[in-house]
Amino acid sequence: MKMNKTVKKLDNNVVKALTVVCEMAKQEIVGFQWLTHSADYANFPASLMVTCVFDTDASLKQLLISKQDVVLRNHIQRQLLKAGILLKGNRRHVFFDSEQACQLAHNGDWKRRLAAN
Repeated sequence: MKMNKTVKKLDNNVVKALTVVCEMAKQEIVGFQWLTHSADYANFPASLMVTCVFDTDASLKQLLISKQDVVLRNHIQRQLLKAGILLKGNRRHVFFDSEQACQLAHNGDWKRRLAAN
């Protein structure tokens, strides 16, 4: 899909907000590697999906045990709100995954893995 100027600006705002979150998470959350997003801008922000990727399943499990997933979700929601994007219920928009799981299930092919979700 070709992005018009409005959609491109919106996507740039999402990228900027998520970059802030990504840099913080790399510093503060053990095992965090990167994040990505996808959206159908005809149904935005309801269609926004953010995937946070960790190095191993063990790191991901530790995130959940320590309840840092709540902190990360809230940080994503706050940064997006600063960019003028209101998410209703961040649990529907923020997902967690690991490099290890992608390697096992999809031979490290993130494009295929994310398309399957």
